[in-house]
Amino acid sequence: MRILFQKDGKELKYGKLFKFNMLILMLAVSAGLIFLTCAFLGRLPKNITVNGVEVGGRTPTEAAACVRERIEEELKTKSLTVRGKQREYVFTYPEISYKDNLQALLKTVEKGGDYTAEVKYYLNGISEISAYICKDETRAAVTPHAIFNTSGEPFTYVEGEDGVKADRVKLLSDIRASLESGFEDVTVSYGTTKFTGSLDEVKLDTEKLSSFTTYFDGENYDRAHNVRLAAKLINGKVLEVGEIFSFNTVVGARTAARGFKAAKIIENGEFVEGIGGGVCQVSTTIYNAALLAGCEICEYHPHSLAVSYVPPSYDAMVSGNYFDLKFKNTSGKKLYIRATAGANYVRFTIFGRSDGATYEFNSKVTGNIAAPEEVTGDESAVKEGRDGIISEGYLTVTRNGIKRTVLLRRDKYAPVKRVVLESTDNKQD
Repeated sequence: MRILFQKDGKELKYGKLFKFNMLILMLAVSAGLIFLTCAFLGRLPKNITVNGVEVGGRTPTEAAACVRERIEEELKTKSLTVRGKQREYVFTYPEISYKDNLQALLKTVEKGGDYTAEVKYYLNGISEISAYICKDETRAAVTPHAIFNTSGEPFTYVEGEDGVKADRVKLLSDIRASLESGFEDVTVSYGTTKFTGSLDEVKLDTEKLSSFTTYFDGENYDRAHNVRLAAKLINGKVLEVGEIFSFNTVVGARTAARGFKAAKIIENGEFVEGIGGGVCQVSTTIYNAALLAGCEICEYHPHSLAVSYVPPSYDAMVSGNYFDLKFKNTSGKKLYIRATAGANYVRFTIFGRSDGATYEFNSKVTGNIAAPEEVTGDESAVKEGRDGIISEGYLTVTRNGIKRTVLLRRDKYAPVKRVVLESTDNKQD
């Protein structure tokens, strides 16, 4: 065999060549061992358990994933219950989550053994959840008050009741403590909010101040219907302190589309058919109730002709948007208006806080206006007619035993022309 290696121009002997080849082989084996060793670098020693999970021979990342899988399986079997007075609030995974120290722990393991990772549970969004629970569980104190009814008894009285306020700070603390110690049920803690006021004061604010009734012909169906409809639209109205009641605003337009029917109205000094006939009896009735309750009359209008359902100077006509009835609540407390319309009557009753005075309204006829007379030969054209009236309205206020009477209004109601049949005695042959 020919020697192919040379050193300093001389051929190498075979023994030296063998030693050279062995050196190369040893280097290759060493490199392989180093490679295999590197392949196992970062893996945990054998016979390692963490939280009861065998993780020996795994990388820390693989080991952590296995342990966390076990933690989550166990967590799915747990629940946290918060018990309140209103209801229970139950939370489970993933609302309840956790954090651990696995990464730090796995860096410290050196030999076989059982290790325990620290696991801390927490409620996701605990701040918002505790705020929601406390809001849901908190009940404001009930101030003594009255419920105004539109039928039956005028008022339902409600006693005062203390409120309860859930303790959010303690709830947060108790939830965290439960998650740290075995998921024991948490009971919401409460504080008390005392109510203020008294039912006696409420009853003083809802005394009957006045009532006024007028009567109508219940067999005049359409007119009676209009009276009842207008009264119904007012029934239950609560007039705030300083508020002005407007009849036209509350009752609204008197139109067929809104359910009003045609009945007798006064127009140009005559009784004629018109939509909403009878509504003026409603405005007149509440006008008198307001006067007797001590309200300030801001606007009223007498009829052009005297009406039959109240004495002169007691009436208050409304028409369209131009003639309204308005009065103001000057009592310093709310006023409650109750309307009742029966088979042949309409009544308004006003409740509120008495100012200590009593009110009485009356009128006095101060003169008549003779009705003009016309003679006709047509029997069908005969009309009864009536004289006109001049009157005054007075309000008497009695306070602390002292009476004071003031003139509120002067009115003039036009006469209705008489048409009489021509007498045969006046005829000449």
